Amino acid sequence: MTKKRILIVEDNELNRDMLARRLQRADFEVTMASDGEEGVAMALDGVPDLVIMDLSLPRLDGWAATAQIKAAPATAGVPVLALTAHAMDSDRQRALDAGCDDYDTKPVEFARLLDKIRRLLERG
Repeated sequence: MTKKRILIVEDNELNRDMLARRLQRADFEVTMASDGEEGVAMALDGVPDLVIMDLSLPRLDGWAATAQIKAAPATAGVPVLALTAHAMDSDRQRALDAGCDDYDTKPVEFARLLDKIRRLLERG
């Protein structure tokens, strides 16, 4: 069975590396981008099975990056999971309005995040 490919778009190197290692141990193939522009380019170039999107990013924030990914025909169907320290209900709604398919908060509770990832992948 082919491993599912996850693109992590996260500007904090420690968060990005920790999440990548844990997802690789959970048998996912992981690629990483450190800002929104790079994330959009990598999503369009590699069309992952799922994108984990930080919302507070340099160069292009996660809301705008998600909107660009969802607007492109090649990646419109790719689920985007917002992962952010912004934990207010209005932040969640803003992420969903930008095109995110689900939302989770930092600090990462890995079991909960993994459950959300698996549910999004099953839908696709």
